[in-house]
Amino acid sequence: YVESPPDADAVQRVLDGHLEDFEHLVRRHQTRFYRFALGMVDDPDAARDLVQDAFVRAYTKLPSCHDPSQFQSWAFQILRNRCRDHLKGPRRRHTSLEDVPTLASEAPGPGEDLDLAERRALLREALGTLPVDHREAFLLKHLHGHTYEEMAEMMDASVSATKMRVHRARERLRTYLEGEALSDVTHPPPKSSSKVEASHLLSTSTGGAR
Repeated sequence: YVESPPDADAVQRVLDGHLEDFEHLVRRHQTRFYRFALGMVDDPDAARDLVQDAFVRAYTKLPSCHDPSQFQSWAFQILRNRCRDHLKGPRRRHTSLEDVPTLASEAPGPGEDLDLAERRALLREALGTLPVDHREAFLLKHLHGHTYEEMAEMMDASVSATKMRVHRARERLRTYLEGEALSDVTHPPPKSSSKVEASHLLSTSTGGAR
């Protein structure tokens, strides 16, 4: 096992003509990039294509990466723009996060609470109602665990604007989930508490972070 060089070293080696070193950058970041793309476009094939295209563009534009130590943020910006372009197309779909870890809705296994699976499905449905900016901020903060400073750099926004996007995303999600719960007062389903509990799941999943 050979440890991969830091991003800055790998970028510099590629620029010096060691083109095979770009593979280190791809291996290091492709999983994180794929999870983000999948959360944004809700299409595994499209997500893979977008990530591959982003890396190809990063490779061809590598001389314009002026700070090699910030390769991840620089390449992420390329992926982010590709995802946004994709969402503007005629095949845009709402995100359901079916295949994204920690928010995925899986068939309940032995001993798994059926209500929990339902609450997760409701949360995914609510995420699909968010504007792209808010959905993106929510995913970066609560799925990927980035700091607001990291997010601000990735999203080309101020820290305060990034915090506001996350805050508004959480508020919109709560409003949607609580509204769904109120609609059950008139026509309660067999498990009428699940939508209220979904709102609580959102609060606990975000750890109360602002």
